[in-house]
Amino acid sequence: MVYLFNAFTNSIIDHFLTSHNIVTYPVRFLRKTTKIHVLFDLLLYPTFTVLYNQMTEKDKPLSTFYKLVSLVIPLFFIEFWTVRRTDLIKWKKGWNWYHTLGSIILKSLVTRSLIEIVRKISKHQVQ
Repeated sequence: MVYLFNAFTNSIIDHFLTSHNIVTYPVRFLRKTTKIHVLFDLLLYPTFTVLYNQMTEKDKPLSTFYKLVSLVIPLFFIEFWTVRRTDLIKWKKGWNWYHTLGSIILKSLVTRSLIEIVRKISKHQVQ
């Protein structure tokens, strides 16, 4: 469920960003089909989110946040390096590093919160 939710919302958000020329991916998989970054949106980030949710399943909120930041920082530096050194990603229209960092943290926290709500509801129904 985490994987599907994340992949679906990634596609929507990235489609919005690429349609408004905020972020572009000059080199991408399925270039003729879509403007989004298919590998990141539908494979890498959803897989990361599943792992993060499994790692923090029993953690308290502050601990989940610290773990998230420690996991997101390396991903962010990879993207930052990619933007600076390659033509794989281009930030435009005022998009900066802090937008990427903040949006990944926020999206991961929202996903984690929704899954926690689903867990509590399903646990309550079982009892």
